[in-house]
Amino acid sequence: MTSFTERTKASLREALLDAAAELLPEHGHRALRMADVAARAGVSRQTVYNEFGNKAALTQAVALRTAAEFLDGIRLRFEDAESLTTGMHGAVVYTIEHARENRLIAAALGTEAGEDLLPLLTTQGEPILAAAAELAARQYLAFEPRLSAESAALLAETVVRLSLSHLVLPTHSATAAADAVLAVLAPAIDLFVHNGVQRKGQP
Repeated sequence: MTSFTERTKASLREALLDAAAELLPEHGHRALRMADVAARAGVSRQTVYNEFGNKAALTQAVALRTAAEFLDGIRLRFEDAESLTTGMHGAVVYTIEHARENRLIAAALGTEAGEDLLPLLTTQGEPILAAAAELAARQYLAFEPRLSAESAALLAETVVRLSLSHLVLPTHSATAAADAVLAVLAPAIDLFVHNGVQRKGQP
């Protein structure tokens, strides 16, 4: 495959994902039609099937791309952070604020049409949750190398799941939610760091 062909294929895929992302908030997964995605992108319906195989795969691809955008934002928050806890706080605030503003996620959380998108964030969202937790764990270890890999992974998964809980059932502002997450996890971080120092000091 030539570089031109690869660029063309990538451009087509992005156009299809853009079209689906625009339609999903309005129709949800069940009512989304591949023909409508094709029409919005200006291609044939068969082209959409050739690229994604089925509607479920298309919807999942949209969700994964949305997650990738959030992961880039989280990475930037850690790059600008002064410490592990400030990085965690900034990442939680960013995740909740931007998820609430994202049209696709807002539909999943707040409209009848988007109700069938909610599992992408929860019960069927394992790839998204795993990617977020993996990135977070790497960032935690970069800031605090005294953490063990297991402790970093546990902290990361806990932060991701707590953030998701605040997103799905919003009872606080993003900042207040981040404050609550850190209030719970800060003692755990101190304990994990202390245990890591003890283990490394053993003969």
